[in-house]
Amino acid sequence: MKLQGWRARLAIALAYPLLELWARTLRFELDDRAGFVDLRLDQKVIGLLWHNRLFLLPHVTRKYVPKRRAVALISASRDGEFLADLVARFGVEAVRGSSSRKGATAILQLADKIRAGMDVAITPDGPRGPAYELGAGTILLAQKSQTPVLFMHMEYSSCWRLKSWDHFILPKPFSTVRVIYSGLHHISQTSTDSEFEAERLRLQNAMMDLVERR
Repeated sequence: MKLQGWRARLAIALAYPLLELWARTLRFELDDRAGFVDLRLDQKVIGLLWHNRLFLLPHVTRKYVPKRRAVALISASRDGEFLADLVARFGVEAVRGSSSRKGATAILQLADKIRAGMDVAITPDGPRGPAYELGAGTILLAQKSQTPVLFMHMEYSSCWRLKSWDHFILPKPFSTVRVIYSGLHHISQTSTDSEFEAERLRLQNAMMDLVERR
């Protein structure tokens, strides 16, 4: 059943305090290899996180970099409406689109947001996968905006995996969450399809180097 009207508003109202309560049971460890927490506010980044690690991102962003202004690329689907409203509770804006729906428009909007002084957060294999496959839109945005890419990653000492296309991960209460910021990675300009694909694979493989539990 799709959530609409008062049901959607109720779900969002309940989801926010539930996520915050859940996060309070967890132990967080920060591995800031990129120096992201201390990065100048005027230096913008495109943050990438695999879709199955998305659950805690709004909380982690507010916990470690509360002063940075961020916008997230969120699916244009009806389910994406729910997520957009939820992340707004954490002070994160949303641009609606994906690689499959409204993709080109979303890339232009995100480039405008970067020029306006905001970081961008993207799940480059979402919203439909394949899991751990980086979409071309991420490379296009980095090239167009000439903005470095930051890898955001989380590993869990204990978790549940949903029966979804990406085996979406939920950390078990009282487990440890290791938050990793890795980068900053600069994307080269390309002039041929083969150069573009090589750059895409380079970035994808570098992101996968952080994944311990697939």
